[in-house]
Amino acid sequence: MDKIVVQVLKEKDKPAENTSYMWAARTSGDTNKHIIIFEYQPDRTRHRASDFIEDFKGYLHSNGYEAYHKLSKDIVVCGCMAHARRKFDEDLKSIPKNLHFGSKALQGKNFCDILFKIERKIKDDLKLEGKDKLDKRIELASPVLDELFKWLNSCNALPKSTLGKAVAYTLNQWKYLTNYLLDERCIKPFLIDRKNFLFCDTVKGANASAINL
Repeated sequence: MDKIVVQVLKEKDKPAENTSYMWAARTSGDTNKHIIIFEYQPDRTRHRASDFIEDFKGYLHSNGYEAYHKLSKDIVVCGCMAHARRKFDEDLKSIPKNLHFGSKALQGKNFCDILFKIERKIKDDLKLEGKDKLDKRIELASPVLDELFKWLNSCNALPKSTLGKAVAYTLNQWKYLTNYLLDERCIKPFLIDRKNFLFCDTVKGANASAINL
């Protein structure tokens, strides 16, 4: 589940420059038939997420937005390691290239890359199905996650630095980032379209965009 900013020019009780949101939810990559649902909403308050996927039970893969963590107890939120990796990558880009090797930013990014590599290996192994995939994930990823957790807690990064923010984000999201060990991208089409039309003129137009996608 994800959301992205969309501008609607003519919306009751809202200035044209205020931001609204297109929410998106889709089935997992393992399902036989993919379902992607878009829904326009004027804001991103907590109840928008719960209303959008009302009665859903299962695993929800999302970013670290707090509203996802307050959903029904029937929903297990799985955090996004790509968001954690992005924060380490931002820190890496802030330092000279000749200092990349051996830097803590690169170490954090490399942990994420190792986990992604493990997922690709599991996905590409056609012999693995269902519980076998889960068992292999636990076998290969758990030791890496354990090492990453130890590294994060011993990093001693300055809290307000980009590295400190990357470490804090990963630790704060740890419970959700590791939930994918319990069991076995959808907003991009709208993002591409938004680059073309830039904004929606009315709420009716925003809703039509969701249906057309």
